[in-house]
Amino acid sequence: MSPVQDKRRPAARAGLRHGVLRAGRWSLRFDPRAVLVCGALAALAAFAMVLAIGTGTYALSPAEVVRTLAGDGPPGAEFVVLDLRLPRALVAALVGFGMGMAGAVFQSLTRNPLGSPDVIGFGNGASAGALVAIIVLDAGTAQTAIGAVLGGCATAAAVYLLAWKRGVHGYRLVLVGIGASAVLGAVTNFLYLRADIGKAAQAASWTIGSLNARDWSDVTVAALGVALLGPVVLVYARRLTMLEMGDDTAAALGVPPERSRLVLLAAGTGLTALAVAAAGPVPFVAMAAPQLARRVTRAAGPNVLPAAWMGALLLTSADLATQRLTGSALLPVGVLTGVAGGAYLAWLLRAERRGARL
Repeated sequence: MSPVQDKRRPAARAGLRHGVLRAGRWSLRFDPRAVLVCGALAALAAFAMVLAIGTGTYALSPAEVVRTLAGDGPPGAEFVVLDLRLPRALVAALVGFGMGMAGAVFQSLTRNPLGSPDVIGFGNGASAGALVAIIVLDAGTAQTAIGAVLGGCATAAAVYLLAWKRGVHGYRLVLVGIGASAVLGAVTNFLYLRADIGKAAQAASWTIGSLNARDWSDVTVAALGVALLGPVVLVYARRLTMLEMGDDTAAALGVPPERSRLVLLAAGTGLTALAVAAAGPVPFVAMAAPQLARRVTRAAGPNVLPAAWMGALLLTSADLATQRLTGSALLPVGVLTGVAGGAYLAWLLRAERRGARL
């Protein structure tokens, strides 16, 4: 076999990993393995939701949960499933989906596995905005969601402007974001100090992340972010891949780097803010989901959609675990994700250190 043929074989094998769907003038290139991974993650997340819905004092089997959702459940199950438990499960899936997608965007933009919205301060900004609405303005659910969005967007704008120096580079964005996160932590503590006990208790879920007492209004908030901003991220996913190659390469390929980065930053911030508005700043889901998705798909690039489904699976599984471990739904899910995320962060730092030695 000639040397020329040897060089062509890897390219041919790489091409077999991708499929193409064509409809008239439009075509869609996809990775079959990534599609299978997304389907498997979605199925596992749905199964975790069914188990979580059936968990509680009024226990239901998975078959009874499915029958109740179809309108043929046992007596009394309809109220428990549809009014009490289904909103919580849907919020977990939608918030995890949005956080996983936002994490993939930010980690790709910063080219850093630590560049997730909860580390670089965008989640804390949304949380601070929600706390201002609750403690200072005595706002309701809708106003709190607006406060979270405004807080997240204001934080993103401040970090972006402070990190600007002939463009925005990943390491500066991470460093400025960590500083902003520390400042916002101080703001949050100040808000708690000036709040009365009742408002402080009401706002407590915004500091750790909780799925307790979620209702259909919270589902609407979380679904709004996924429905409006998820398509924007998916449309710009190809540009995100090109931005990972560097601004000069992206510009040579016809992608305006700074404008594309700004749109993706705005979309990721909106996803984070609306997720925080629905469930509070659940830690580490946005950091872990893209890394785990990349290992499962074995594909380079942002893996936006697999990361989103991985986030949904992580948060629905965490919700199930908190209910099964404690026997109730009172433990905030952010406690479990914080413990698991801390262990994951230690492992990630150790892996990065070992990789640097090689």
